[in-house]
Amino acid sequence: MPRGRETGGNIGHFVDGRRQHFVDIYDDAMAHLPPFDAETDVPTAFGRVRVYRFGGPSQNTPVVLLPGRNASTPMWRANLAGWRARRTVYSLDLLGEAGMSVQTRPVTGAQDQARWLEEVLAGLDLRRVHLLGVSIGGWAAVNHAVRFPARVASLTLLDPVFTFARIPLRTLAVSAVMAIPGAPQRVRRWFLGWVSGGADVDDALPEARLIDAAMADFVLRLPPPRMVTDDQLRGLSPPVLAFLGGRSVMLDAHRAARRARTLVPHAQVQVYRDASHAINGEYADEIADHAHRFWDAVDS
Repeated sequence: MPRGRETGGNIGHFVDGRRQHFVDIYDDAMAHLPPFDAETDVPTAFGRVRVYRFGGPSQNTPVVLLPGRNASTPMWRANLAGWRARRTVYSLDLLGEAGMSVQTRPVTGAQDQARWLEEVLAGLDLRRVHLLGVSIGGWAAVNHAVRFPARVASLTLLDPVFTFARIPLRTLAVSAVMAIPGAPQRVRRWFLGWVSGGADVDDALPEARLIDAAMADFVLRLPPPRMVTDDQLRGLSPPVLAFLGGRSVMLDAHRAARRARTLVPHAQVQVYRDASHAINGEYADEIADHAHRFWDAVDS
């Protein structure tokens, strides 16, 4: 079976004839990243998960990156150099999303999401990790820590959805329309610009081309995430560092910050007033500096 091509049932798959278009854009975007020193396809009960290792100082607890919706490893172009300067970094292409991971079995809910990630970390023989996720990847990090806390040294969350605040109704409505196959490119680019705080989105940005291609070329078949509950947040044992965008269309940053600080007393929450949902690229240096201090403190 061709890599990345799955059809039928409740399994994510590329639109017929569109996989190579996505792969070409993916490969071009990967060329803009720092070189990785290992590429692995880790088997799980739900499919094979592509993992890249970006080598850094190995004496520190490694960082594992979980990207956002319709994104994959190339979305970290602005961040990898700063993070791997002091840590070994592993980046995953999420299972069931456009990327080089290959889903072979339906993912039915939050437990399945946590299970495949736990199987990846075990397959990589990573005893303890700092999980870092953006958007839906932030939800995935928390979801995993709720169910498999022993392996999670800390959580770093970049504008996480379904975690501290619900997605606004307008955004849900627009996202539902965008999920319909066949949306014109001009509409997809408008949506990406809107999510990115009104920024111009064009082919000059490899990660923008990648997400645009994912929206056009890949059919998602994942269940909608369930909002993280109050009890789950109260029960989080790993230290939490959260960065929220004051102009994010995916959440109300101040409401999210208030809930995080109330329910997760040990959480450190930073709201960047002018940041959008694309906070990882807009505040790459600030996030790297703060995250390294946080990870160093956790490790010590």
